[in-house]
Amino acid sequence: MYPETLRLIEEKMREGVFPGAVLRFIENGEDEEQILGNAQIEPTVVSMEEDFLFDVASLTKVVCTTTVMLKLKEEGKLSWDQTLHELLPSFQNETITLRHLLTHTSDIQTYIPNRDQLNAEELRAAYLTLQPGTDLGKVVKYTDAGTILLGFLIEELYQKDVIEVFKEEVLQPLGMSDSSFLPQPPYNKIIPTQRMADGNILKGVTHDPKARVLAEHAGNAGLFTNMKDLSKFAKMYLNLGRVSDMIYLHDKTVQELLHDQTPTGKGKRSIGWDLKFSPLDQAPLLFHTGYTGTFLLLDIVKKSAFIFLSNRVHTEDHRASYVAHRDEILACYLNERSKIYQK
Repeated sequence: MYPETLRLIEEKMREGVFPGAVLRFIENGEDEEQILGNAQIEPTVVSMEEDFLFDVASLTKVVCTTTVMLKLKEEGKLSWDQTLHELLPSFQNETITLRHLLTHTSDIQTYIPNRDQLNAEELRAAYLTLQPGTDLGKVVKYTDAGTILLGFLIEELYQKDVIEVFKEEVLQPLGMSDSSFLPQPPYNKIIPTQRMADGNILKGVTHDPKARVLAEHAGNAGLFTNMKDLSKFAKMYLNLGRVSDMIYLHDKTVQELLHDQTPTGKGKRSIGWDLKFSPLDQAPLLFHTGYTGTFLLLDIVKKSAFIFLSNRVHTEDHRASYVAHRDEILACYLNERSKIYQK
C-alpha cells in the first residue's frame, strides 16, 4: 500500500532506531499490516508478534482521557471554556480552563521540587497547586500536566479511579479487550521498554515516571495495547464515532476536532489532538505520539489512518535522534499518499 514508507521504516530499523515495529495502513476500507524485527533484544531476543502489547505512553491521552472528556461534553457535564477550578475546586488556580489544558495552551508552570521523591498522594497535591505563566492561552507548549489534571477531574466527576473509568467508558464499549492498565504478571505478551539506572529493564511497568507513581490515578500515560485494539479505536474515528450500529461519539463531535481549538485559533491543536495538514490539499489530519515510539495519524475525511507502534526506548532512550527519524517517516508517508491521491 505504501512501499516507499515501508522501505524507509525497515531501513530505520536496520540502523537501530528501534528494535522492531508493528504498523498498519488503513485506506479505502482496506488494511495492510506489517510486523517487523524484534519485540525484545535483552536479556534475550524475542521476535515481534502481532498481538504483543506496547506501553503506548501518551497515546493514552487521546485514546482514553480525550475520549472521556468528549463524552462528558456530549452529555452536557462540562464545556471547554469552563475553568478547571469550577469543576475541581481543589485545583487552586481559577483561570485555567479545560480548553487550555486540552490544547496545551495553559502555560502551566510544571516544576515540582523533588518530584521523583514524592508518592502518589504528595504528587497529586503538588499538581493541584500549579499556576500558569504569562502566556496563558497564547502559546502552545506540550505538557503532561494537562491530562494529569484532567484525570483528577474525571475521578471527581465519576467518583472512581481514572483507569476504571477508562476501562468502562472506552476499552469495554470499543471492544479493546486486549488492552489494560497496571498489567499483572506474567508479562509474556508485553514488550519491554527502557533499562533503568539500576540495570533493570522495565517490562509490564509503566515507562512514564509520573504515571508510574500515580498508578491508577494517571490520565497522561499507562495504557498497554496492541495493533488490533488501536485499530478498533482508529476505525471508530474514521466512521465518525460509530461502532457497528452503536453511536459511540456523535459525528458532529468528531468533525469539530478537525478545527483549531486553541484560544487564538492559530495554535494547530485540537481538543486533545495535534493537527497536521496534508501536503496534497491542506486537509486537517489528527495526530498524536507516544514517548516510547508510537504514533497515530487519522484522516477523517478520506477515512485513512497510519498506526505505528515501536519499542524505540528498548533498551536506551535516544529521543532527539528518534524524533528526527519519526518525522522523516511521517513526511515520506504524507508525500507518498499525495502521489496516490493525485493519480
